[in-house]
Order: sequence, then C-alpha cells, then structure tokens
Amino acid sequence: MLFVMKVLAPLTALALAGCSVVGIRSGTPEPAYDVVGTVGPVQIRHYAPRLAASVTIPGGEIDARYQGFRRLAAFIFGANTGGKSIEMTAPVAQSSEKIAMTAPVAQSGGADGWTITFYMPAGYTAATLPRPNDAGIVIHVVPGLTYGVYRFSGIPGTAPVERAEAIVLTNLKNSAWRPDGPAVAWFYDPPWTLPFCRRNEVAVPVVPAAGG
Repeated sequence: MLFVMKVLAPLTALALAGCSVVGIRSGTPEPAYDVVGTVGPVQIRHYAPRLAASVTIPGGEIDARYQGFRRLAAFIFGANTGGKSIEMTAPVAQSSEKIAMTAPVAQSGGADGWTITFYMPAGYTAATLPRPNDAGIVIHVVPGLTYGVYRFSGIPGTAPVERAEAIVLTNLKNSAWRPDGPAVAWFYDPPWTLPFCRRNEVAVPVVPAAGG
C-alpha cells in the first residue's frame, strides 16, 4: 500500500498541474460565503450582496453558455470604457430566469433565453465599475441569498445539471430548509478545462422551513 501511495502521489500532482495548463482556475477570486449547514451532500451557504455583469442569450442552453462566456470575457478583458482589464472571478452562473435590473441600467432583450453572469471582484461598485461596450451586458447587484449547493465535476451539459438540481431538491425535502426560487448553475472553469478537473455547482435559493 505504501508503494502504491508513493506512485500515486506524483501522478496526482502531475494531473493537477496539467489542469492548470488546460484552464482550471488557479487562485481565481470567488464571492465570499458562510456555510450555515449541510443536508446530506448539499451545503447550505449564505452569500452577501455582490456586483455582477450579465447577458441574456436566446437559444439553447449550451450554445448560450459559450456565447455568453465569450461576450462577458471580452468585457472584463478590456471591451469597456477606458479599456481596463477587470480581474476574472469564479463562478460563472447560468439560469433561465430574467434578472430584475437596477437603475440606472435599462433592461434589454426579450423575455426568453439564458442569462449568463460573471461576478465582479470585491472593491468595485456600480459607480466605479467600467461600463461594457457591449450594450447587451447589464451591470447589477445580486441580492444576498442563502443557497443549497451541490458540487459535481465533468462536462456540465443539460442532463448533469438537471441531475444535480434533483439531488439538491431531494435532499431539501423534510429538512430544515425549503426551496425559494429557481436553480442556478455555477461554473468555475473556462469551457476548455478537462472534464475531470472541472468544478460545477447547482445552487437553489432556500429559506428556513416552517418549524425548522
């Protein structure tokens, strides 16, 4: 057994190093959260309000994810007022729900489609964040919420995301928490990351259950 462990250790390190080459996050900032409980494999997290940039793309889920990623990446890499580069953060969020926009940003686009979101680094406000050149990108504040979160790896296609959502909802039944909104999928790695290196999550807004 000791020999096996000695052999596996450098192989594991090599695999993780390879992940950094092919796109896995490495020190990418994430929104801060507090873990307030667990329900089986589901972690209950509370997030404070945070600034975000979102774009809504019509069409299929996967194609919308790639298009949205490219447009938001262009924004943070300099396609904005002043041509300023903005630090990348994780995760990227995807949902089919329209975001309620906050003034003075106007809502654009139709009611259908997928909304892709990049969370902005701490320290920016809606007043100090550079404006995107892309008129379809909206800057807004995501309110503070508590989520039931399930983590999984692999390629986050429609079926794996739906399975992850089902796991969250199944574990919330008869727990101290109940769902309070539509699920959102969070992706921590760029699309070209090897599947086994990926960190994906499905998050469902929750509130304490009656009597919980």
